[in-house]
Parts: sequence; C-alpha cells; structure tokens
Amino acid sequence: MATRQYNPTSAGRRFQTVLDFSEVTDKEPERRLLAPRTRSGGRNALGRLTSRHRGGGHKRRYRLIDFRRDKDLIPATVAAIEYDPNRSARLALLHYVDGDKRYILAPLGLRVGDTVSAGEGADIKPGNAMALRQIPTGTMVHNIELKPGRGGQMVRGAGTAAQLMAKEGTRALLKLPSGELRYVQLTCRATIGQIGNVDHENVSIGKAGRSRWLGRRSRVRGIAMNPVDHPHGGGEGRSKGNHPQSPWGQPAKGYKTRHNPRTDRFIVKRRSR
Repeated sequence: MATRQYNPTSAGRRFQTVLDFSEVTDKEPERRLLAPRTRSGGRNALGRLTSRHRGGGHKRRYRLIDFRRDKDLIPATVAAIEYDPNRSARLALLHYVDGDKRYILAPLGLRVGDTVSAGEGADIKPGNAMALRQIPTGTMVHNIELKPGRGGQMVRGAGTAAQLMAKEGTRALLKLPSGELRYVQLTCRATIGQIGNVDHENVSIGKAGRSRWLGRRSRVRGIAMNPVDHPHGGGEGRSKGNHPQSPWGQPAKGYKTRHNPRTDRFIVKRRSR
C-alpha cells in the first residue's frame, strides 16, 4: 500500500496526501460487530474540560475487536480487510468454522482467504496468536498482553512490532517500538507479525480542516495569550523567556510523567527519546 498525492488545485491540496486503500476489500463493516461510540469532547462527568483540543469530528461507530484471541485451536478464514475510523491499523474480519465472526488487527502480509488460528500448536505465521513461551526468540510480534487473559494492550498501532529478545525463567524480554526493553510473563499472549498499514506515518494532513474532521481542535500558542491564561502570556510586543510549560506550570519538554513503582522492576531500559 502507498500514499496518493493530489494535484495542487488549492493551497490545502498542495501538500495533502492520502492512503490509497488498496488493501481494503470491504467498505461496509460487519453489523453484529458494531457498537455506539459516545464522545465527551474532552470533558469529564461534571462537564468540565479536562483534555484540551478535542471535540467535533465525524461520527463514528466502534468496531468490537478480539484483543484476547482466546478461540484456541479453532481455525478461521480471513473474509475481508476493512478500514477502522477509530485507529490507524486495518482490521481483518475472521469467519471461524463454528460460525463465529470476529475482528482482529490486520498484520502485514495477511490476505483474504488466509487461515489463522490461536493457541498452543498454531504455526509461527502472521495473524496467529499464542503464549510468548511458544514463540521463537527473535520473532516480531504485536498485540501483546501485560497480564494473561486481559487481552493485548501493547503494540497496536499501524506499522509497529516488538521483538522477542530472550526468555529468562518465567519472563520474556521484549524490545518495544519505542526502544524500551521490558519483561512480560511468558504466559501472556501475542500475535505474530508486524501490524499493517505501514505508510500511515507518511500521510500529510495538508490543511487544518482535515484535523477537525478527526476531532482535533486547534492549539493556541501560550505566547499569544494573556498572563492570566498562560505562563508564557503577556509582555509588550513579542516576548521571550520562561521555560516551556503547560498553562499549569508542568514542563513541556523532557519531563517524565510516568509514576508506577509497582511495575518499574519489569522495565530494563527506558524508551529512547
């Protein structure tokens, strides 16, 4: 799959690129696997804005995705590759031999008509899921569980993959796309292969309106505000100075926000910046 560029018929079109969707085979989603998706506009239960720059955008319906991959030893055929408006990855619609239908994240190289399975004894090929103890060292994986049975929580974005570096006792050492080295239990499941739609990172939005379609509102520079609204605001004319920070004084560059001592022991090497 590749990106497609428009003729520069306007300023917004000049640098705009889109994906060609050549791998998508079905335009209509499976109705039984759809659910409503409510939007908060960045507001909490009290109606107060807690996450800025969110709101608007096109209406979407959520696709119910099988992150657990718990249908062991039941083969399934890939019926379609579909677009998902809620994530960067594509979806693969699986038809199981027992009549069940489920969505999974579509790995790179998976095609309509391919057969996938999960559980002990499954082949080491893209789309198959199994426990990390059954996967050979050096294999690229995605949709990785942090706790057995909870479902995949890591490495779910388009074009991403983690590498199984080693197995030590009851834990597996994984190298994540961020560069972080992390231990995960060997009983946690992962899916073989790299997630598809690798050209997602090469798409140029091209114009402000396209960001609004995605539900992203504009960001106002702090230096353009008044002192009452932002630490960067105020001053006669254009002003310099002050450390880059949020409206509430939190450093904006290089400030570590992670604080979870309970799982620190699982991280061997922090992510690269």
